[in-house]
Amino acid sequence: MEETIKDPPTSAVLLDHCHFSQVIFNSVEKFYIPGGDVTCHYTFTQHFIPRRKDWIGIFRVGWKTTREYYTFMWVTLPIDLNNKSAKQQEVQFKAYYLPKDDEYYQFCYVDEDGVVRGASIPFQFRPENEEDILVVTTQGEVEEIEQHNKELCKENQELKDSCVSLQKQNSDMQAELQKKQEELETLQSINKKLELKVKEQKDYWETELLQLKEQNQKMSSENEKMGIRVDQLQAQLSTQEKEMEKLVQADQDKTEQLEQLKKENDHLFLSLTEQRKDQKKLEQTVEQMKQNETTAMKKQQELMEPRNKKAALTVEEQLAQEVERLKAKVEARKAYFLEKYKECQRLHKQISQLGAAALDENFDLSKRLSENKIICNALQREKERLEGENDEQKWWSVPVLDPCF
Repeated sequence: MEETIKDPPTSAVLLDHCHFSQVIFNSVEKFYIPGGDVTCHYTFTQHFIPRRKDWIGIFRVGWKTTREYYTFMWVTLPIDLNNKSAKQQEVQFKAYYLPKDDEYYQFCYVDEDGVVRGASIPFQFRPENEEDILVVTTQGEVEEIEQHNKELCKENQELKDSCVSLQKQNSDMQAELQKKQEELETLQSINKKLELKVKEQKDYWETELLQLKEQNQKMSSENEKMGIRVDQLQAQLSTQEKEMEKLVQADQDKTEQLEQLKKENDHLFLSLTEQRKDQKKLEQTVEQMKQNETTAMKKQQELMEPRNKKAALTVEEQLAQEVERLKAKVEARKAYFLEKYKECQRLHKQISQLGAAALDENFDLSKRLSENKIICNALQREKERLEGENDEQKWWSVPVLDPCF
């Protein structure tokens, strides 16, 4: 078959469901001469309204559906259907598109739904001189033709029955198609809702992912700052540990100095004790000498005679000088012992002050060192926690996403 412009609308509707009486074909010849154009005349009935995609096709006799057309032409719509002249229409088929065999054909008017609204009588395409040939048939040939006609009628009836069955199937299929169409529309509506929901969820996930990325960047920055702070504190701790070592060494030196001072104090205390003993002995000696001097003076007064007054005076002066010398020695010893005692008191006070200061300084340094170690440990744990949280957020990012700081 051949087509013009584009394929017309067709359907699988069978003969029994066509309405052949709504469009009437006029002046249809029994045969048309090959090689010439063919003009098809047709008339619309009173209640038929043509549409834009209606068409007229040439079908071989015995066709079953409108898809079996040989060629076709689009119908020209009249401007005013109420006008009587508008009911009379025609369409011209060009010779190039017409059949070349001598089979029987007919015109069919098909609407845009693929339903036949009118059909012409059969005709042939053959030369004109064949009309003048006298055909002589015998009785047997006539009987054979009648038998053939009966078979054709029977076949036609079978085709009609088949058309009824196919029409019923088509109706069922149309109903099923309508049902499927409704289901499809429902599914399309559900699909649109799901697409909208998926889009909203996708937008929400993209927003969450963006926030997680920002939080991840913020946490990375905080991690870097925390790492710098930890390094600074570790350096500070190292410096303080070195200072602590120096202070401990200084404390040890002061302790050794304190021990040395204690030893010197003990030595001075022993020396002072010895000096006190010597002083006590000297005092006893002075007292004994005073007593001896008193006794000697008494004896001198009793025994001395006037002639010996000068010698006695000399002895008395010597004894007085000796007493003065001993007194001066005793006073010097007292002053020396007093100075040593004051020095011992000062050393005791200095030792006490040095011990208290060393204890306070050691306590402060130990306290500061402990506090710094606690701070460093806390910062280290915080850094490890942030690194762990950073690793966890990197795992969610995906297509999400890696927790906020």
